[in-house]
Amino acid sequence: MLKKLLIAALIGSASVAANAESSNAHTFNPNVSHIKSHLFFLADDLLEGRDTGSKGHDIASLYIATEFAKYGMKPAGTDGFMQNVKFRKALLEQKSPEVFFTMNGEKTALEYPKEYLTGPDLLRTETSMQGKMVFVGYGIVADELNHNDYQGLDVEGKIVVMLSGKPKSFPSEEGAHFASGYQKQKYAVEHGAIGIVTLSTPLAEKVRPYQSMLSYLHTPSMAWLDSNGEPANRFPQLQGSAYLSQPAAKKLFADAPVSLEDIYADLEEDKSPDGFALPGEFSLKRKSTHSTIDSFNVAGIIEGSDPELKNEYVVFSAHSDHIGIAKTVKKDNINNGAMDNASGTAIMLETARLFSQMETKPKRSLLFVSVTGEEKGLLGADYFARNPTVPVESMVANVNLDMPILTYEFADVIAFGAEHSDMKQSVSDAAQNAGLSLSADPWPEQALFTRSDHYAFVKQGIPAVFLVPGLKSKDPEVDGSKVFGEFLSTHYHKPSDDINQPFNWEAAKTFTRVNAEIGQTLANQAQRTQWNEGDFFGNTFGK
Repeated sequence: MLKKLLIAALIGSASVAANAESSNAHTFNPNVSHIKSHLFFLADDLLEGRDTGSKGHDIASLYIATEFAKYGMKPAGTDGFMQNVKFRKALLEQKSPEVFFTMNGEKTALEYPKEYLTGPDLLRTETSMQGKMVFVGYGIVADELNHNDYQGLDVEGKIVVMLSGKPKSFPSEEGAHFASGYQKQKYAVEHGAIGIVTLSTPLAEKVRPYQSMLSYLHTPSMAWLDSNGEPANRFPQLQGSAYLSQPAAKKLFADAPVSLEDIYADLEEDKSPDGFALPGEFSLKRKSTHSTIDSFNVAGIIEGSDPELKNEYVVFSAHSDHIGIAKTVKKDNINNGAMDNASGTAIMLETARLFSQMETKPKRSLLFVSVTGEEKGLLGADYFARNPTVPVESMVANVNLDMPILTYEFADVIAFGAEHSDMKQSVSDAAQNAGLSLSADPWPEQALFTRSDHYAFVKQGIPAVFLVPGLKSKDPEVDGSKVFGEFLSTHYHKPSDDINQPFNWEAAKTFTRVNAEIGQTLANQAQRTQWNEGDFFGNTFGK
């Protein structure tokens, strides 16, 4: 049925595109009615929160694809506008986890989930991990920052025990890269470890208390499947992992050469503790169930006008998934995701429509990608970036739209990551064309540049920005920072993120215009976007 409807939409698209009203190449006039209709449909209860792999998300994908067809766009999926992504979904059998450690012949069992957490295993339905332990500080290897927690340690065939997080002195965004779960696993595997035990810290308790993590016990793990049907970005060498609460960590360090209290004291002074062998052995057992699901990325192209530059692409991305139905006894249990990210998807669709109606298209082509699985770990974007439907080297820049707060008329925009490439000047110029200014990242400590779909493109060497409305309001009575904070505390990932929020449609219109101006600027500038010389992300991922 999905394919039949897409074919019908494609047949009809030619006549729609032919009759499209013309638009001046330098004047963008978004239609608020279109933005409203997109947002209200995508955030409707009918779609049941658009969870990855759900029927509701399939409906959303079909809606986006038919809109692309309506605009006369060139399909850029693997089957029309669609790019099917297969995922493995793993769930932990909650009664199965067993953790204990043995010291001096004495066995100490830990209680799940009171004292430790462990997630489902995407590679095995039955996990069994046992081995000697080595404390490895933060478990980070960062040559660029003269930091190596594994130096002088033998962890071959052993379980590494590490602190959560990173040193305070690390630069925020670079530090987020080095301290990511994937990178820590990679360092462990490169040094021969077979498992990971992570310890909570006083700082971790302030940022994300252990007790709050219990709300996610039933959350599945997901990974897209490669051509061999195996979960991507996984390390078979690692046989298991666990996260220990502070009381459990103190039990583990009862006979350690250095007390946990002394290690925590070092952290307060931002000292990176030296590693050492821990006495005894650690054991973990658990069971997981596996299933395979399908979900869709949706991609379409507006071809550029220059005979040569049309083979280069400015990429707009926005995730269409959300978190589905909440486990609650409350009457409203649908996480509609109106602001996250029906709003970003609606803006992207209207931006695509504006470009489709231009008589003279920009020089470079524009590639619009609606991605799935963002809420599961940026999975759909990672799949597309690693399995692109255009040559990866032809994608010159990415502009990502995720959770724009559209409740007040803003006077500026924030482009997370702009300072890493010459996109900063391009975005600034485009914002000025839309009557706005470009503001610096107001929350550098949160490293938001590494936390949305654009980062999947960055990891393929493509300069990118994550664009959101700024905190400066055109109304002096409105504090944008307060509005944003209230959304996060009241509506983020809750059923109340629905269409009943006080949307400001002039703000939606302005955000669409600035996105179009950015696309126009990037697509028409003489030189393709470049990483700044010496930039960490350019040096690390640049092709």
